[in-house]
Amino acid sequence: MTTVAVVGAGSWGTAVAGLCQRRADVVLWARRPEVADEVTREHTNSTYLPGYVLPHGVRATSDLEAAVAGADVLVVGVPSHGFRTVLEAAAPFVDRATPVVSLAKGVEQGTLLRMTEVVGQVLPENPVGVLTGPNLAKEVAAAQPAASVVAFFDLGLAERLMDVFGTPLFRVYTNDDVVGCELAGALKNVVAIAVGMAHGMGFGDNTKASLITRGLAELSRIGVALGGRPLTFSGLAGMGDLVATCSSPQSRNRTVGVALGGGKTIDEVVAEMNMVAEGVRTSRAVVDLARRAGLDLPIAEAVAGVCHEGWTVGRALESLLARGTGFELDGIV
Repeated sequence: MTTVAVVGAGSWGTAVAGLCQRRADVVLWARRPEVADEVTREHTNSTYLPGYVLPHGVRATSDLEAAVAGADVLVVGVPSHGFRTVLEAAAPFVDRATPVVSLAKGVEQGTLLRMTEVVGQVLPENPVGVLTGPNLAKEVAAAQPAASVVAFFDLGLAERLMDVFGTPLFRVYTNDDVVGCELAGALKNVVAIAVGMAHGMGFGDNTKASLITRGLAELSRIGVALGGRPLTFSGLAGMGDLVATCSSPQSRNRTVGVALGGGKTIDEVVAEMNMVAEGVRTSRAVVDLARRAGLDLPIAEAVAGVCHEGWTVGRALESLLARGTGFELDGIV
């Protein structure tokens, strides 16, 4: 039987562990021993995925070596800011043939590397890919129908991993555009903060739909410039994930934006959260990536201004409305 190690017991890592146990022996690594004990004994994770009972086949540990040693598939669900540190700690115990699947939807600060690029530096011999899509953890844990995409440069490997993650209700598709899928997952969080800000300011569906659509244009523009394929951004990793993250009250990034739009500061918002909203850190990294590539991403710049440069949401709105208009598909086709 396939052994899957899921590193990171946040809401999505825990939900993915539940998916995999249908066809694999699953070990979930939690940084905190009390979380690991609860998962193993009570089959719940009240800290990060409250209200859901996990399949009894999921066991957990806070011992990283015990979690990853001998795993046939390594799934890394650690937020981007801690991704490298945890992976480096796990690396001595990971077999070099083991595929690594990233769940993180962010960009490493400073280096501006995607998470699969970080894996490439830490575990250069291991094949690496991503699992991404419109996958709100609570809905997946509740066994509501959903779809996702597993992306590897080796499409044959992606096809084999489809069966590890897929269930009758969680439909997994394949893609070999790792770059596009990964960038889509990172930037959609930034757009979700912008949409949340609009909601918090009291604006309606026209405003939010416009931000989602123009956000998709930004996502596609930088994704194609950095090596992704245009059609990827029309798929589950792009439009699908963008719509879910921008529309759902379950979205942490949208929730951040709503609070900002309602008048709270970014420091107040972050202090109140017990889970990471990747878009806060990613906004600055995405702007830096865009500038390096000579691209204009006004929505990302506005979000980064509010999150990191002391802008008010009013200033962010003014910066967007003051811009000229032009050919809708500029920079995409």
